[in-house]
Amino acid sequence: MPTGFQQLGGETVTGTFVLSVFTAVLGSLQFGYNIGVINAPQKRIEGEYNATWIHRYGAPIPAGTLTSLWSLSVAIFSIGGMLSSFCVGFVSEWLGRRKAMLINNMFAFIGGSLMAFSKLCRSFEMLILGRFVIGVYCGLASGLTPMYVGEIAPTSLRGALGTLHQLAIVTGILIAQILGLDQLLGSEDLWPLLLGVTVVPTVLQMSFLPFCPESPRFLYIVRCQEHQAKRGLKRLTGRLDVGDMLAEMKEEKRKMEMERKVSILELFRSPVYRQPIIISILLQLSQQLSGINAIFYYSTSIFMKAGVQSPVYATIGAGVVNCAFTVVSLFLIERMGRRTLHMIGLGGMCVCAVIMTAALALLDSIPWMSYISMLAIYSFVAFFEVGPGPIPWFFVAELFSQGPRPAAMAVAGFCNWTANFIVGMCFQYVANLCGPYVFLIFAALLLFFLIFTFFRVPETRGKTFDQIAADFHQHGEGGMIDMDLNKLSTELEPFGGDRDLN
Repeated sequence: MPTGFQQLGGETVTGTFVLSVFTAVLGSLQFGYNIGVINAPQKRIEGEYNATWIHRYGAPIPAGTLTSLWSLSVAIFSIGGMLSSFCVGFVSEWLGRRKAMLINNMFAFIGGSLMAFSKLCRSFEMLILGRFVIGVYCGLASGLTPMYVGEIAPTSLRGALGTLHQLAIVTGILIAQILGLDQLLGSEDLWPLLLGVTVVPTVLQMSFLPFCPESPRFLYIVRCQEHQAKRGLKRLTGRLDVGDMLAEMKEEKRKMEMERKVSILELFRSPVYRQPIIISILLQLSQQLSGINAIFYYSTSIFMKAGVQSPVYATIGAGVVNCAFTVVSLFLIERMGRRTLHMIGLGGMCVCAVIMTAALALLDSIPWMSYISMLAIYSFVAFFEVGPGPIPWFFVAELFSQGPRPAAMAVAGFCNWTANFIVGMCFQYVANLCGPYVFLIFAALLLFFLIFTFFRVPETRGKTFDQIAADFHQHGEGGMIDMDLNKLSTELEPFGGDRDLN
């Protein structure tokens, strides 16, 4: 075998392919970093807001104004992501996947620079604007990364490589938590550098992207550039003969040309696309409304209420569990299937949410319940990364063919960011109202998503994009028979059942 080529899951993996995937997920790393980076230096940033206010107006900042400025600093990141995620389809079609990722780095560079120099310039407006701009970057990256990786990955590795997007996100969160410690970059003087570190992966991605090929699927199906697509396939696979892959794309292109151009409204109007877009939206909601962001946004205060001595380090421990079980998901995704893992994750989180509620409610009367609540939180995070964490991001790309995929990614990304924003803004108020019983709300939502997944979500493991789309075409023409048979065959498979019932 040629130097630089390795076997992975029966597929030949080239250096170009590894570089392309690594470079793409640097955007996901930044996404995670900017989710986690704002929490640790909260008191430092609020102190700087107060110092700036005194410098300008000669009096301390009013408490209500400080709360509003801090809430805006946190929430405006999600607003930027909501707006830009809706443009993923247009941008990816206009510029192409690779060029879109390259140009998107301008937002990261501008946003990181604004935040890094905000203290030096005595301007909280710069920090808030920087958070908005970096949110715009992350909104685009959250759609472009899984789209690009999903399109260049071979069918047998698509699920495993799709989880790398989530692995990079949780790694970014963990890096932000560690660097945010007072002993590192979370100090009084260095917190602007903590926010500005996000330009480092920006520079790396901008340096590597010119050496990565454009998505061959995009080149052939959207741009009709067969020669360039073939050259990209040869670079990615290391094979001289890529006729079988090109034939698959030709068939997908042929079927796509028989369809009218798909708009966002058409996704909901057409019976062919309505079912997969509803599934895509609910999968994204199952991720964000699971309660996981409530854990990460407010984990320190939750651990404090649970009686943990060092809540900051307990939060970092949750980040380590987050990363570890994302790696576990990486190895399980192609063996057990997307649907099965998603249901295991949702069911496990539901049980953990109930245990967490009971432990926090009994904490005052039974002190050792603090250990149970901590174990429940760690288990909650672990089950999230087994299924609801990584799967929704790439599942959307699998459910749609090349034509409707960008519009579907835009809708799904917008729903994800909107739910993220709602949880971030509302959780603290609901928690103050409900106390420890707030997690029963998430348990009920998780149960609903589990039931929906069981009855409505198909298994896509080992199927080409064309085969997956064909299932929904059959549904649009006459029922769920094909998908129900797929579901039945998946359930019977561990018992030796026939996989080819349909």
